[in-house]
Amino acid sequence: MEKPTQKLFLLDAMALIYRAHFAFIKAPRITSKGLNTSAVFGFTNTLLEVLQKEKPTHIGVAFDTSAPTFRHIEYPAYKAQREAQPEDITVAIPYVKKLLEAMCIPILIMDGFEADDIIGTIAKEASKAGFEVFMMTPDKDFGQLVEEHVHIYKPAFMGKGAEKLGINEVLDRWQIKRIDQVIDMLGLMGDAVDNIPGIPGVGEKTAQKLIAEYDTIENLILHADEIKGKLGEKVREFSSQAILSKQLATIDIKVPVPFDAEDLTICGANRDKVNALFDELEFKTLRQRILGSDAPATTPTAPQLKVVDKKGQYDLFGNPAAAEIAVPTQQDRDISNFEASGEDGEELEITSTPRKTIDNTFHRYHTIDTPETMTSLAQYLSLQTAFCFDTETTALETIDADLVGLSFSYVPGEAFYVPIPADKGQAQEIVEYFREVFENEAIEKIAQNIKYDILVLKNYDIEVKGKLHDTMLAHYLLEPDKRHGMDILAETYLNYEPVSITSLIGKKGIKQGNMRDVSIPEATQYAGEDADITLQLHKIFAKELPKYNAQKLFEKVEMPLVQVLASMENTGVRLDSNALAEMSLVLENDLRKTESEIFEIAGQSFNIGSPKQLGEVLFDKMKLIDKPKKTKTGQYATGEEILSELEGQFEIARKILDYRELQKLKSTYVDALPTLVSPRTGRIHTSYNQAVAATGRLSSTNPNLQNIPIRTPRGREIRKAFIPDNEDFQILSADYSQIELRIMAAFSEDASMIEAFNQGRDIHATTASKVFKVELPDVTSDMRRKAKMVNFGIIYGISAFGLGQRLSIPRGEASEIIKAYFEEFPAVKRYMDKVVFDARDQHYVETILGRRRYLPDINSRNQTNRGFAERNAINAPIQGSAADMIKVAMINIHDFIKQEKLRSRMILQVHDELVFDVHRDEISLIKEKVDELMRTAIPLQVKMETGIGIGANWLEAH
Repeated sequence: MEKPTQKLFLLDAMALIYRAHFAFIKAPRITSKGLNTSAVFGFTNTLLEVLQKEKPTHIGVAFDTSAPTFRHIEYPAYKAQREAQPEDITVAIPYVKKLLEAMCIPILIMDGFEADDIIGTIAKEASKAGFEVFMMTPDKDFGQLVEEHVHIYKPAFMGKGAEKLGINEVLDRWQIKRIDQVIDMLGLMGDAVDNIPGIPGVGEKTAQKLIAEYDTIENLILHADEIKGKLGEKVREFSSQAILSKQLATIDIKVPVPFDAEDLTICGANRDKVNALFDELEFKTLRQRILGSDAPATTPTAPQLKVVDKKGQYDLFGNPAAAEIAVPTQQDRDISNFEASGEDGEELEITSTPRKTIDNTFHRYHTIDTPETMTSLAQYLSLQTAFCFDTETTALETIDADLVGLSFSYVPGEAFYVPIPADKGQAQEIVEYFREVFENEAIEKIAQNIKYDILVLKNYDIEVKGKLHDTMLAHYLLEPDKRHGMDILAETYLNYEPVSITSLIGKKGIKQGNMRDVSIPEATQYAGEDADITLQLHKIFAKELPKYNAQKLFEKVEMPLVQVLASMENTGVRLDSNALAEMSLVLENDLRKTESEIFEIAGQSFNIGSPKQLGEVLFDKMKLIDKPKKTKTGQYATGEEILSELEGQFEIARKILDYRELQKLKSTYVDALPTLVSPRTGRIHTSYNQAVAATGRLSSTNPNLQNIPIRTPRGREIRKAFIPDNEDFQILSADYSQIELRIMAAFSEDASMIEAFNQGRDIHATTASKVFKVELPDVTSDMRRKAKMVNFGIIYGISAFGLGQRLSIPRGEASEIIKAYFEEFPAVKRYMDKVVFDARDQHYVETILGRRRYLPDINSRNQTNRGFAERNAINAPIQGSAADMIKVAMINIHDFIKQEKLRSRMILQVHDELVFDVHRDEISLIKEKVDELMRTAIPLQVKMETGIGIGANWLEAH
């Protein structure tokens, strides 16, 4: 009987670690303690992939050391220009070694030699001993080692699977005749990454031609006089450099490292060590892949949906793969579809276990399209304590969206799809089957971005009632800085790739269809999957929220706010299009006038909107400054920051800024707003986003009403166009006064600040009095201006440099002002220091209601990254608490209006301001109650104040 082939895998550790690190560079994996585990996670996945798919009999992992090699001695500049190793990789290397030790995988390392040399030596020796050897690396230099039984195992990249490169593949890759010519190619070309010089100007194509003709570098140099032109000159000039480069590129296969097959044999992992390490790294899904069903009970398990494993897959230790769906936490990310760069700059892709899809996962999705089945489904839904639902519609804008279908799921793996026809009357008849369950307050409703579904159902006079759970918002509280779309959540937490909407209706664009074009069987699978997967995500997040102290915030603030925002969006706001049309004409005239003034100052006409032409006029022709900044493309920088620095000295810079403001006001607001008025309602319906700003602040889109300018007279004029519903109503605006400063005073417990606020004194004048050591009546407007900038700047961790820039004063003077501020308000300084100190320990900060902002860079050795995290540590609790406060106020005001059955409505929220369409008979009541509910939303020892105004439009009210 023939002896089975012995297969040895030799892994280039550093190449794989770098590759894994950069795979996650845009979305790093951070543990609850702030440890970046991207590199370790990616390396572990790659290692498991090899062990499970290739089933090597022997394995070894080679590392570089910091000790110099013969290459450094021969050529001190070798690798000298490389950027410093990323801090997160330095931290990862010991963990990778611990992993290998726990899994009983040999580490190959020797001072004075690189991993390449160790791998090369063992590969050659193992080949002689009858092994099939695979060198696992993305590094092209390893091609020189390939022979009959020695191969390169190149990790997956750019969507391709792993490649096995033998002699023919290497020869074809380099277009050479012999394997040893790989070294000649490298010697001629050099290597910018390792700082191997080569012959300047000789790239791969030229090197191939030279080797094809002259066979080796040595022979090329002997015939250098035959080569004509500049190439010949370079070959002759840099001949010794080419020989040196060839020596540097040659992998040493005579390293004094013994080859003992027994030492490289696969052996069993130490379960205790794996468990301890993976506890620290928070690798819960990977733990299950390695330890299988014997993993500790603390590993989360799935909803009880049994899945038959048709492939009969086994884990590393021969245990049958777990039959239940694994439930990874956010930290157990799969890294499929992440592109990365290897050490040589090559684009790579790391792949993990195959994703589950609708095609390979057990499920039952049913079409419900008869009165009998709809009645039956509604009956079953009414018996549930909770169900998940989703709407399929014809449009993204809810006010214009018609239902195409409803999907429901209350058991993982099973879902029901109800098609809804285009005819409005027939559609309403079908929706009526489910009115009772939607409006049943005893049943919890689960959805992804549930506000959208609530608004669509409002179009059919259905009010979704009862407890709500939005998986998007749940994940937003768990991971505020991440993306929250259902597809990425399914991939992250369920290792499941949902059906793409583009596969049904095509890519975005004018030719894209809508769900009405999709066949009912296809829609059933797509929509059923949405409801099913969302239900599975809900079961995970419901367990995770309490662990992150986010349950109360989720249930008492974010979910009740959904109904408030849905009501505001559905109500919309009336717009005076005639006023905007008049404003557009005024702005057009102002633009033409400002344009003429710019041309007159410049002495020529040009395209003001072209950064290239503008830069040439300002800096080539007019020479405003000696050394103007340039962009990466080599053009002059003409952004707002540059022009703002110049406007004090040069009139043309100020005029260009004016021109840009006029242009933005006209195009973004004045001309655009009337086009966004809904033909159905005659009103504007903005969409509020709860899951965008990591601080907890709301944002708005279509249109973005948060960014309507307020600081300039022209910008403020736009608010004139926002008007009440009719003559029986007026606009009421209620704005928190200095909310963030008051929160800072409360958090820091600074007696001086608290006293100033509680006694109603001007906080900026009070600050100026203390900082500049003058009596309150003697505070000048300039002193107050500087104090105001310091007050607000402190919240954002402003530096002396930043304050100096904002106030246009020397840095030294700014430094003295900040120093004096902290001397007069020492409690503020103590608070800021404590916040940063605590953040370094727990890696996050919290708002007054427990909203967390995670700070992975708070202990970074990179000063810039660390400084940014420290500023966030100071600001996030304050800005986030302000967000918490206005959200609670909105909920309470909404409930009050609803309970009292008032005709007035809350219609807008912009930062710290709430806007109402108030019935004239209710003005007094609303004014009093809004003020009370805003001030008392979250009680603090510092008094909150609001400014309330009423008018015929938003500008008058504000």
